[in-house]
Amino acid sequence: MKEQADWENQVKGLLKAELKKRGVTYAQLVDKLAEIGVSETEPNIRNKLARGKFTAVFLVQCLSAIGCSSLLLSAD
Repeated sequence: MKEQADWENQVKGLLKAELKKRGVTYAQLVDKLAEIGVSETEPNIRNKLARGKFTAVFLVQCLSAIGCSSLLLSAD
């Protein structure tokens, strides 16, 4: 059974992978979030992703901002 840290690492990895796939930096993510009315700073984003602790709302905001309309949770 997965521990809390495992879930956090999975979510962190999912978001980081989507950013990398699209070539979006944290600075660009700040701008893209601002375009949809979400105010974040680059250090805040860096810290959230480093910890792997952020809300589902933040995850969906980021995915929407970068144009991600679907997400594969695991390959198995």
